Amino acid sequence: MKIGLFFGTFNPIHVGHLTIANHIAEYSDLDQVWFVVTPQSPFKTKQSLLDNRQRFEMVYRATKDYQKLHPSDIEFSLPQPNYTIDTLTYLHEKHPDYVFSLIMGEDNLKSFHKWKNFELILNNYHLYVYPRLSEGTIETQFDSHSHIHKIDAPIMELSSTFIRKSRKEGKNVRPMLPEHVWEYLDEMNFYK
Repeated sequence: MKIGLFFGTFNPIHVGHLTIANHIAEYSDLDQVWFVVTPQSPFKTKQSLLDNRQRFEMVYRATKDYQKLHPSDIEFSLPQPNYTIDTLTYLHEKHPDYVFSLIMGEDNLKSFHKWKNFELILNNYHLYVYPRLSEGTIETQFDSHSHIHKIDAPIMELSSTFIRKSRKEGKNVRPMLPEHVWEYLDEMNFYK
């Protein structure tokens, strides 16, 4: 089975995340997309970042009606600080029959050369890159690499930061969130 790993804090998960993940699950050769919820670093206390379990709950609620989309809390049990290469190694050991790939925005590909063990990741895993409006250029070594697949997905310029800020200002953010996520967020009074 081919699994695409979509990493993020998902604080909160929104319709942009869901649209991109569903597009990749439906229009690529991947069988499933796993939303890997990144834990809060014990060394950083970010006031706006909800608890790991609350963010996982939102991802669970957002994906529960989609057969090909799944939440993952795999990084919650890994030593911190954690790097993508460590998660990939752990998942490969735990699920040797699965083929894992990374899903990332074009903005992340522009800084990919700064990631820990990026060459190792690129030599052993495929990257599915969706378009993002962003500054800077992509390193020439990534332009035509056989493991990098550019996905012609919709450009979603919605951000969790914008949603949190808008919510704090009393704006209606409901259309930007999956219905089950909105209900949970509203019930728990998150980001107010």
